[in-house]
Amino acid sequence: MNPASIKSAYKRYAPVYDAVFGAIFHPARETIVQALDARPGERVLEVGVGTGLSLSLYPQWARVVGIDLCKEMLDKARGRVASEHLSQVEGLLEMDAEDMQFADASFDKVVAMYVVSVAANPLKLVEEMRRVCKPGGDIFIVNHFRSNGPVMGSLEGLLSPLSKLAGFRTNMELDNFLRATGLEVLEVSNTNMFGYWKMIRCRNAA
Repeated sequence: MNPASIKSAYKRYAPVYDAVFGAIFHPARETIVQALDARPGERVLEVGVGTGLSLSLYPQWARVVGIDLCKEMLDKARGRVASEHLSQVEGLLEMDAEDMQFADASFDKVVAMYVVSVAANPLKLVEEMRRVCKPGGDIFIVNHFRSNGPVMGSLEGLLSPLSKLAGFRTNMELDNFLRATGLEVLEVSNTNMFGYWKMIRCRNAA
């Protein structure tokens, strides 16, 4: 995985992303925005905002900034903001999540939905999420992690060589990810169809 392959994959996905992934991933979007419990005036960063499918779910009093590496996905998101008059969206920026152009502690809460298995360097991504989140703030991650089942886990391992083409890793292991990042985990729960995805709520250490 590298920025060029990620951009290429999601440029291909952009025209059909909403139709293919909209309904499948929607339950987790609703759950995570509710769990955020954004208070009036709080700034929320959504990393990998994509086509902006989650943006209308944020309350009007929140201040939401979305970033994404893929211009074509962002164009869809900007069109959605304009057509749905989403005043809670403060900005949508083309930016590498592993090298964010924000000051330290710029956001009260940071969200990454379906992003950590896409990132070229997931550990660097999490490091940047922690940097731009205020101490004591919440970090939310939704992602698929490799199954513990022998059959599905083996299949995901076999598909790993196709990661660059698909635009995401199929065999990222949850325990290894949490151990490597050192995140302070408050909760891990299953979400979406068959509970195949995980929602992780973390507290950003002071």
